[in-house]
Amino acid sequence: MSFNKITIIGNLGRDPELRYTPQGDAVCDFSVAVNDRKRDKAGEWQDVVTWFKVTFWRKQAENASKYLTKGRQVYVEGRLQTEEWTDRDGNNRFTLAIQGTDIQFLGEIRSDGSDSNPTQTSANTYPSSNDDFSGQATSQAGDDDIPF
Repeated sequence: MSFNKITIIGNLGRDPELRYTPQGDAVCDFSVAVNDRKRDKAGEWQDVVTWFKVTFWRKQAENASKYLTKGRQVYVEGRLQTEEWTDRDGNNRFTLAIQGTDIQFLGEIRSDGSDSNPTQTSANTYPSSNDDFSGQATSQAGDDDIPF
């Protein structure tokens, strides 16, 4: 038996890119930066950033494309894999990639679309990825909390 699951909370490094397969399935790709602080050999604190390529499919892909933008904080669960590729100089490179299974949009937005408190996270500010996006407010959010 084996198990492959990863959970991250980070910020989008670029706007999501939405495309459709020939069969009509939505696919959304974006990158997420996860920050960590570690001490170096001299004892000084250093910020360490790990980048992940994230892919969601179908309704979650459409929702991610609709509600996420560069810099937005997001919670992602999925399966971790590595993708190997060759850069312009012919060097083999590896990318950490997540095939997403669950997503939560974090942070608050004001009516003008900007963060009212970028350090505060609130999963109730955005609908969950599993909610019906028919234009109806979720039961947890009031009319003032709806992002559209």
